[in-house]
Amino acid sequence: MLTPFSQATPYASQRSATYAKHGMVAASQPQASQIGRDILAQGGNAVDAAIATAAALTVVEPTGCGIGGDAFALVWIADDNAGKGKLHGLNASGTAPAALTPQAVAEDGFESMPLYGWTPVTVPGIPAAWAELSRRFGKLDFQTLLAPATRLAREGFPVSPVIASLWQRAEATFREHLTAPSTNGWFDTFAPTGHAPRAGEWHRCEDQARTLEAIAATHSESFYRGELAERIDAFSRETGGYLRAEDLAGYQPEWVTPIAADYRGHKVWEIPPNGQGLVALMALRILEGFEVDNRDNPEVLHRQLEAMKLAFVDGQTHITQPEHMTHSVEALLGDAYTRERRALIGERALEPTPGTPQAGGTVYLATADGDGNMVSFIQSNYHGFGSGVVVPGTGIALQNRGHNFSLDPSHDNVLAPGKKTFHTIIPGFLSRDDGTPLGPFGVMGGFMQPQGHVQVVMNLIDFGLNPQAALDAPRWQWMGGKRIGIEHGYPAPLVRAMAERGHDMQIDHDPRGFGRGQMIIRDPNSGIYCGGTEPRTDSSIAVL
Repeated sequence: MLTPFSQATPYASQRSATYAKHGMVAASQPQASQIGRDILAQGGNAVDAAIATAAALTVVEPTGCGIGGDAFALVWIADDNAGKGKLHGLNASGTAPAALTPQAVAEDGFESMPLYGWTPVTVPGIPAAWAELSRRFGKLDFQTLLAPATRLAREGFPVSPVIASLWQRAEATFREHLTAPSTNGWFDTFAPTGHAPRAGEWHRCEDQARTLEAIAATHSESFYRGELAERIDAFSRETGGYLRAEDLAGYQPEWVTPIAADYRGHKVWEIPPNGQGLVALMALRILEGFEVDNRDNPEVLHRQLEAMKLAFVDGQTHITQPEHMTHSVEALLGDAYTRERRALIGERALEPTPGTPQAGGTVYLATADGDGNMVSFIQSNYHGFGSGVVVPGTGIALQNRGHNFSLDPSHDNVLAPGKKTFHTIIPGFLSRDDGTPLGPFGVMGGFMQPQGHVQVVMNLIDFGLNPQAALDAPRWQWMGGKRIGIEHGYPAPLVRAMAERGHDMQIDHDPRGFGRGQMIIRDPNSGIYCGGTEPRTDSSIAVL
């Protein structure tokens, strides 16, 4: 039963849930949350606050997102305070460059898609997402929304502790792997003093400030069809890249119809493929067929793990750009196929294999305003700082999203020019089964994301936790085969019980690998928001 105003705090972080009536911003960085809150105070709506917060996060959390990454959004636009309105989906993931083919990758000497350099770089969607959200639903001027992020980049900011740790880890990795001329600029931009910034150290980036100004002044046109596009094209040509001005000029974000699964009197909403939100919905459909009592019941945890494994291998096999999928969303979520997959779950851990239905690094933020509008927004470089390619003089770090493409010609997600790959970043949204909106949620972190969605949804609905406790709760993640990573906060007898069922349990004392989430849930009767924010990073909630 969903009880967002419960006062129970059963987990170690003991953060309190946050309440507000007139507006709320939950993000992984305090400066970004405050910027979103200030935009609400200036008369902006939840969409304006989301854009401003997202822009600020590219400055203060470059370890997970940047101007050269992708984005997705679920946007609830309220018609009135009675809960009427509509949920909109925006897919701002980019395509493979026209020159990037499996043959070209093979000629470069790769047997699979690499992680660094120009080869995994796809067209960035983030600037287009900001502009499109502002154009359709925003209230304030676009330049007003990007001005705080520009100021942060120009004047600087003290780096927060978790981000400093991730930044230093990235630097160590890049000093080992980045040797090409295309990636030398990363060190000039992100380690200008000779090392990654430490916690509390001041960091500024004038190049990024100028880029944000150009994006703001042109409503993102400069990035796709102007001076910034020309600079990206020129650097790509100079250093052996595939991305061209034509690829950027031809890009447009796509408004899509969100997909949903019914779950115990609620609807869980996700962006349709090429996003992996379908994986979370498939797992929840399987789990709805089982009785659930409490989180620490070995039977409940075992079934969660098994359902997640089955859904994930299906997702990894079948999800790509919709027109390239052999099996439809409807088939993968269908009753018959769900029953077939559920029937595979027994007493022992299984080695998951994909089924055949009938044919048919990242930051997350949530915003809400006093009119009942709510936004679930996520943006990402894919893997930490991305490809390591930074366009000189711009502060633009380009994503490495193309790493997810397959080079197997028989695979649904095989690389092709102009194609969108299987995508890890997914915003979530929750409503009642009658369509009454409850609110946005998300858990960032690569392939942890659908697993985090399943866990926080069950924490809310099945286990009666409020948004903060739902995020505080220890997490698990499937890591392939029978391997399960599990946070040290889980009771030892429960971990042993899973091992006895055949799961290869690996206790992890580093919480950063288990995702970082935010959540806002609105009481449909009072209109009061209840927010939770992630204890595994430097998160905060700002309210109006």
